[in-house]
Amino acid sequence: MSITQETLKMHLKDPAIFCCRREKGLVISAADLEDPSLFDDMVDAGLLTLSDEGLTIEQVLGATLLCDVEALTPITRSVLDKVNEIEKESPKKESAVTAPTEKAIKTVTGGNGMLHIEIGHAEKLEGLSIDVPLFSGTPALDAAPAVEDEKKTTGDKKVIRTLKKQHIKIKDVEIGTETSIKDGKITIDGSIVEKAILEDELCKSMKLDVIHPNERHQYTETIMDVCPIATKVEGELGSGITKVADGVVFMLTGVDEDGVQVHEFGSSEGYLDEKMYFGHPGCADENDIIIRCHVVIQRLSGMTRPGPFSAHKCQDYVIQAVRNELKKYDGEIVREEICEDVRRPGNPRVVLVKEIMGQGAMHDNVICPTEPCGILGGQKNVDCGNVPIILTPNQVRDGSIHALTCIGPATKEMTRHYIREPLVEGLAADSEMDLVGVVFVGSPQVNDEKLWVSERLGSLLESLDIDGCIITTEGFGNNHIDFIQHIGQAGKRGIPVVGVSFCAYQGQLVVGNEYATAMVEENMDKGGFENNVAGCSCVTKEVAARAIQMLKNKMAGVEIAPAPKKWNNDVINANNKLLCLPETVLLDNGTLH
Repeated sequence: MSITQETLKMHLKDPAIFCCRREKGLVISAADLEDPSLFDDMVDAGLLTLSDEGLTIEQVLGATLLCDVEALTPITRSVLDKVNEIEKESPKKESAVTAPTEKAIKTVTGGNGMLHIEIGHAEKLEGLSIDVPLFSGTPALDAAPAVEDEKKTTGDKKVIRTLKKQHIKIKDVEIGTETSIKDGKITIDGSIVEKAILEDELCKSMKLDVIHPNERHQYTETIMDVCPIATKVEGELGSGITKVADGVVFMLTGVDEDGVQVHEFGSSEGYLDEKMYFGHPGCADENDIIIRCHVVIQRLSGMTRPGPFSAHKCQDYVIQAVRNELKKYDGEIVREEICEDVRRPGNPRVVLVKEIMGQGAMHDNVICPTEPCGILGGQKNVDCGNVPIILTPNQVRDGSIHALTCIGPATKEMTRHYIREPLVEGLAADSEMDLVGVVFVGSPQVNDEKLWVSERLGSLLESLDIDGCIITTEGFGNNHIDFIQHIGQAGKRGIPVVGVSFCAYQGQLVVGNEYATAMVEENMDKGGFENNVAGCSCVTKEVAARAIQMLKNKMAGVEIAPAPKKWNNDVINANNKLLCLPETVLLDNGTLH
């Protein structure tokens, strides 16, 4: 296909290839040339062979063909009446650099795939500008972060509300004859399961057991959720005091009466030490004790909304019994965490948009329950029409989201993920930005509904008068349609936007728009696949750091060029290195070994 004048300007230094057969006497214009962004796919398919003798687009424009030339053929000097000679920049003479007499070196790395270094003035060196290639990624771009030495003005910190999290250390858990917390040990009455399953008729049976850190090489059914134990002792979600039990989590697993795993796109049954990415935000940590709650639900109900919800509802009955004991437990507070909802007037106003599943069946979430990470008192985003709902950062950090989704395990953001979401933590702590809030928007099933919900998000972003936003989504495929629509809604309103998603190889974007130019990859699998390891390819601290820096790039006007087609983890590691972050080590064949 031929290219437009706009595309032409972006690809002047790319190879000049005819899109169709052209005859002698033609004066070459943009309408005659193939789109360079398609070259990689054409080369892979064997449709195109590039030549070292081929000219660039800027060299052939306006030239006349001396003979007929076939489609997808590199244009060389021998077939033209003239070639536009492009003046090459003369290289600067390098010399040894001594300490600068003033702050003169500025390094900017952006989504253009280049590390750009400018040295304006130093004692022995002046006017040097260097571009170093950094990027290769799929399907859009994990842009290199920007690092600037220039001081920026930050707004005064204004605290709106404060949340105090009191962390209690749990050293042991057992199933016994009463539910209590004593001397750092949780005991759960084993008979509580008989009452728990009465909470929902679709729940047919439940079993509790305890998995200590040294006992993880054991079989588990598919992991539906990981949920922390936290409870309000003062105030409402987002303020007051919350007690949190450290060193222990609940893990929900489930099958139906026929033994069918309660899952959707992939399941995580297998050896636990191979099927959970311990230490990631949504997962158990390395030394956590896991209380496994295994539920059997009614046959054929696994792919309905009520089926999986019944498992979560019945587990929450057990967790609430432990919460009630935690409320009155007076054990040592090993750590006190102060979370603040703050505003920084004068700084760039930004929001975080979290696209969550809302397609019905297994795709749902509970928003703003009474207890942190609970069920009761909350509303499901599907029942709310999946419209955007804005929460404060503290509400998110206080457990305002309970995840019900059973999508692919690796890309699923489980309940524990939200209470310690790295992007919320990172944006709230960043003194250079003013975090307005966190928007949760569901992903409907039907395309018309997707567009309607996305338009509502666009109106909300516009009314908030923001300077930039980060949009994330869990999973891939169907919800990428909404994801790109959301990016477009922000972009067409002139709002700089960064997208964060799992794409890699399996989840490559099949839709796009002109505003999807700044993308951050979440993948942690060596092959770029959904590897069925729970909590593997989600937002981590490293992903959040790259996304936040990229948003600063966008708001500062750093140019971001189109990305190459093929995903390459080396780009992520190069960017992590620039931000002094650890390398992303990918899982080989979906195992943690």
